Amino acid sequence: MPYGNKTLHFGHVAGVFVPADAYARFLRDRIGAENVLFVSGTDCFGSPIEEGYRKACENEGFEGTISDYVQRNHDKQKATLDAYDISLSIYEGSGLGRAGEVHQLVTNAVLERLHENGHLSLDSTLQFYDAKAGKFLNGRQVLGHCPVQGCKSEKAYADECDLGHQFAPQDLIAPKSTLTGETPEMRPVQNWYFDLPNFREPLCELTGEMEHDAELRPVVWRTVKEFLGAPVIFIKNELEEDYRAVADKLPAHTFREAERGKQSFEIEFTCIEDRDVARDVLTEAGVRFRTGKALVPFRISGNVEWGVKVPSMDGVDGLTVWCWPESLWAPISFSAAALEARGGDLSDVRDWWCSPDACVYQFIGQDNLYFYGVAQPALWMALEDGNAMQAKPEAGQLQQTRLIANHHILFGKTKASSSGAVKPPSADDLLEHYTVEQLRAHWVALGLDQKSVGFSPKPFNPDEKMRTDPRVADPALKEGALLTNVFNRLARSCFYEAQKNFEGFMPLGAVSEEMVVRAQKALADFEAIMHKAELHSALTCADEFIRWAQKGWSDGIKRAEKEGDDELRRQVLLDSFYALRISALLMHPIAPAGCEMIAEYLQIAPERVFSWNAPFDGMEELCEADEVAAGRHAVKELPPRTDFFAKHPSQFK
Repeated sequence: MPYGNKTLHFGHVAGVFVPADAYARFLRDRIGAENVLFVSGTDCFGSPIEEGYRKACENEGFEGTISDYVQRNHDKQKATLDAYDISLSIYEGSGLGRAGEVHQLVTNAVLERLHENGHLSLDSTLQFYDAKAGKFLNGRQVLGHCPVQGCKSEKAYADECDLGHQFAPQDLIAPKSTLTGETPEMRPVQNWYFDLPNFREPLCELTGEMEHDAELRPVVWRTVKEFLGAPVIFIKNELEEDYRAVADKLPAHTFREAERGKQSFEIEFTCIEDRDVARDVLTEAGVRFRTGKALVPFRISGNVEWGVKVPSMDGVDGLTVWCWPESLWAPISFSAAALEARGGDLSDVRDWWCSPDACVYQFIGQDNLYFYGVAQPALWMALEDGNAMQAKPEAGQLQQTRLIANHHILFGKTKASSSGAVKPPSADDLLEHYTVEQLRAHWVALGLDQKSVGFSPKPFNPDEKMRTDPRVADPALKEGALLTNVFNRLARSCFYEAQKNFEGFMPLGAVSEEMVVRAQKALADFEAIMHKAELHSALTCADEFIRWAQKGWSDGIKRAEKEGDDELRRQVLLDSFYALRISALLMHPIAPAGCEMIAEYLQIAPERVFSWNAPFDGMEELCEADEVAAGRHAVKELPPRTDFFAKHPSQFK
């Protein structure tokens, strides 16, 4: 869910939306469009939006409300996603229109259930206050260094850093107010908290199951596991004497000497409450320390005005939900709104999120794994039963989601972030140099499930010599060549041959055994790979089949012409149309527009061309009985020099 304070840079589209769209399209083809919901939306709330709105008013002369500001950015985001053929069932906003209304209803239900089940507590905690500005600061109005041991981020906000680590606000190192540059004070505020540490045991059980799931990306369970250790404090070795002076004032703990080559020793506590007491003692004694990753109470509410409202509970009113918790159940809200728009009822959403026969796949960036892999599973457990905290949900309960976490897509060698020092091109800027399908194919091929990968589009190379040298190849066009050259030639050859020598008809009959065997193997391999959401491997599978099919056409038609064998010519075309159909089915999730154009010129309904519910023995199974009897099927006339997969006009310069 992109924040409502910005348009989309290429990282948003390439890193999450294109992979998710390819997977959703595959599922629609595989199990039927009526059985698939693909949802997302603008994240309308949170401190980045408030800060963006403040700057827009101060620096850009924006005169609308904060809702107007979010709506403006949402409309731009939706236009970009439409331009990239992202086939969402719904793309609304968590605070906009009907979806926003539904989200408030879902929020009320979630928080009231958590409260009834005894998993929410009201607690007075410290929040940053800028005395010079005379106001409490939201999360993004405070900047400092991350206090989590081993983290080198110097861009940490009130309670999380830009690498996704969570910590108590009072632990932030060297905090500064972004409003005045002053060091803010800490003042008490009252908020609702979710007892996340109480779910450590079932989360460990769930993570153990993840670890033994060969189809789950290791980055998921490895990252989640990091947060499930005992609460630890790290202290520099040179401060051991200072620690010894106050050690007897600390709650019971285990002391561990620094490992060889390490600069800090550890003290481990049995619970987060004891660690927090120790933190206060050490702070008072002037002993500097860092905290380790651990489960801490998960903040549910805040005191900002722009947010989803917290229902009145225990006589407490006027609070709003912190943006991260409500964004976790926003997909449920979007699903309910999408089902309602289909003519259903909001309650239908339970069939999609609570049925063991359904599966919810969530495509996310790896830096959000704390929220989706730790906080969300615990919330789902807490919603179902106030006492039993089960890692495995029963039928009718919220099912745990399957996380498809991608590594970062880099701009060159730098993390693609619109808030970073190096500004990446916007998703819209790229469309001035590439076609949508060239970019989709390239991004899918990067293999972000394996590691962080650089995206280096030649027109945006900061080195002018490299950018303008015609001898330097554009890395972003590598996979596009499969579409614009190989696949395009196969498709054009089939249709032009049908027009030239077969009166505009596709011949029907028995496909050669070699072709059927090779095609069915490609389909089986592709399906198995897609089941694991390894999109780059799926593209490789399709690539190999398309190149083999194109070579088969080229070699076969040359031989038929050389020998003057009309029957061979007919068999080669019959086989090649079959190969074209298989190729279009495989590539449909990645390059949908060109593949749907192939279906149009085949003059066969797309829902038949892009369905896996067929024997895949030939083209006859897609045609009418009279056509099968006649041994041919009329295809649409393809005008000269028509491309199914065209190059961008700028690439002809």
